[in-house]
Amino acid sequence: MTSTDDRTPTEADVCIVGAGPAGAFTAYSLARSGHDVVVLEAGERLTPEDHHRRMEMWLRPNFERNAFWLDESRDAYTSTGDIDARLNKTRVKAVGGTSLHWDANTPRLHEEDFEMNTRYGVAQDWPISYDDLRPYYVQAEREMGVSGADDNPHGPPREEPYPMKAFEPSYSDSLFAEACEELGISMASQPKAINSEAYDDRSECVGYGVCNACPSGAKYSAEVHVRKAEIESARIVDQAQVLSVEHDRAGDTVESVVYATPDGQEYRQEADQFVIACGGIETPRLLLLSDSDVYPNGLANSSDAVGRYLMDHPSVTTRGVLPVPTRQSNIGWVSSRSDQFYAYEAPGPGSYHLTFSNTAKSTSGGAQYRLPPTSPSNILETVGNPTPDALAELATDPLNETELGDALNRPTAAGPPYPLSIRGAGEMLPRPDNRVTLDRSRTDSYGRPVPSITLSDGDHARETMEHCLEVQESIMSELGAEITDVSTLEGRSMSTHHMGTTRMGTDPDESVVNEECRTHDLSNLWIASSSVFPTGGANNPTLTIAALALKTADHIDDRL
Repeated sequence: MTSTDDRTPTEADVCIVGAGPAGAFTAYSLARSGHDVVVLEAGERLTPEDHHRRMEMWLRPNFERNAFWLDESRDAYTSTGDIDARLNKTRVKAVGGTSLHWDANTPRLHEEDFEMNTRYGVAQDWPISYDDLRPYYVQAEREMGVSGADDNPHGPPREEPYPMKAFEPSYSDSLFAEACEELGISMASQPKAINSEAYDDRSECVGYGVCNACPSGAKYSAEVHVRKAEIESARIVDQAQVLSVEHDRAGDTVESVVYATPDGQEYRQEADQFVIACGGIETPRLLLLSDSDVYPNGLANSSDAVGRYLMDHPSVTTRGVLPVPTRQSNIGWVSSRSDQFYAYEAPGPGSYHLTFSNTAKSTSGGAQYRLPPTSPSNILETVGNPTPDALAELATDPLNETELGDALNRPTAAGPPYPLSIRGAGEMLPRPDNRVTLDRSRTDSYGRPVPSITLSDGDHARETMEHCLEVQESIMSELGAEITDVSTLEGRSMSTHHMGTTRMGTDPDESVVNEECRTHDLSNLWIASSSVFPTGGANNPTLTIAALALKTADHIDDRL
């Protein structure tokens, strides 16, 4: 991995903490406007060779998928709620952040997500509307490179075309489409930050089939805008763990951030404006760690909202099998979705969306129905576990161009039936007891209290996802599929989407940042993160994170 040789402080107009999508977009936007920007990132920086190695390792059975970035001492945490936080299986501390292994799903939030209290009398409204964020959604889609189609009758309004055409629906999508049509359920293309054609000096998707560890660059990661920010003279400092944020005597402005480097040195980076872009967990943690006489409960926390209102996206899945080929394959991703059940009327269930799997595995009666033996995962699994049956299966199913298409439609050793699945993700309403606090009984490698995560599903989430399961069952039934497994909320783990812990609002007594994402308490401290979401909706947050970061950068630019 490449590293920054010089990690000493420099002159800066803006200091940004975190080099994930929020930090990268903010850095690029401000550097392009002519400002001196420095970005401090706790993790390392990957090379192209690292990406290829990640692709190879991702395919291996039982690989710890976050092993490239995990530091068990640095990244320690505790989980005290009903839901296992599993942070180190989902988040990434590296230049590029968690976008290094995301699924690249880029739907927008819906209009009603910004007006939950006005429309439904629950949660609270955002201090901005969908229309306020809409031009930044357009810009974010263009900057990231999103492939999609305006074919979603239940999606948010849009007049602008996607930068690239959508990927074609998969074969199994067509099976689901027939059943959904009979039930009056609409399906639409899934917007993806994956190139369906060459775009922005990145190749089109070349079908490696390991999208979470894409080595080709066809899938967007925040590394793209890190590089663009550097071209505009921004300075990216990796392996710079920020320990605390220091303010002036009165507590009106931030003066510096304190950070540690691998050689054990500590430095103070000064700037005119500061942006915390560390995600939904580390952002509130850093503020809580930065307590002082002026802010005894944590920096920017006069509202006591820092760390509170943690949300994720609860999900449920129904798996089944059919007696005919479904062509589920590792070369592919979710290409179709349904927002039929996103908008709702009280007292009905909350919002959720459905996605239709292209990589299903299923079990029934102890037998496993799996991918064709020539899929990359199964080849490596056979190499790692060369049983006679597995070797015989592979020998009779050689991987070559003429037979690959047939292989995707060929019975495996287990024979038919063939697997497929439907997943649904829904909204969780913000509740103050779902939160991030400091566990002072345990410290990380820098001697700081670790984050403690408390999260549980409320009645609203449970009722929403029960309705989702009923719809999934109806689709499977219409398909004529045998349901083999159902994943409910029981015993679930936290999703990869961490939202709401420094929420946005107009009332300083109830929120942490204002509509510009500037903290109420300090005039030069900004937060670019999903942590500012007042509500989480039911859609993936990354595009909204990017749009908000671009909007926040504009406000910072106005002040500079």
